[in-house]
Amino acid sequence: MTLPQLNIYRHDRGRRALITLAGEIGPATAPQVRTALERCLQDGITTIDVDLTTVGLCDSSGLRVFLDASQHAAETHASVRLHYPSPQTARLLADTGSDRMLLRWTGLEQRG
Repeated sequence: MTLPQLNIYRHDRGRRALITLAGEIGPATAPQVRTALERCLQDGITTIDVDLTTVGLCDSSGLRVFLDASQHAAETHASVRLHYPSPQTARLLADTGSDRMLLRWTGLEQRG
């Protein structure tokens, strides 16, 4: 059995960060995502855009990380926005009502 892989890339522009995730977000990799998002907030980033284009799977542990980060960001007048979720991730967000908090709909956020 192989462990899920996740690569995390961060690109800052001023007080905005783009976090690009590639792989799977589950119990083994969610702590990496949490660390990356918390580090952004600690560094004074006020807008965190998370590109999910190459995330194949995101389970409830990943969702919890995004919800916690969004709540923590709001407390510091910052935001976390998810972009381009897979159909599976978009369903998870919609089924839990989290899409209204985490997705910014411009017609391009969901790939399919």
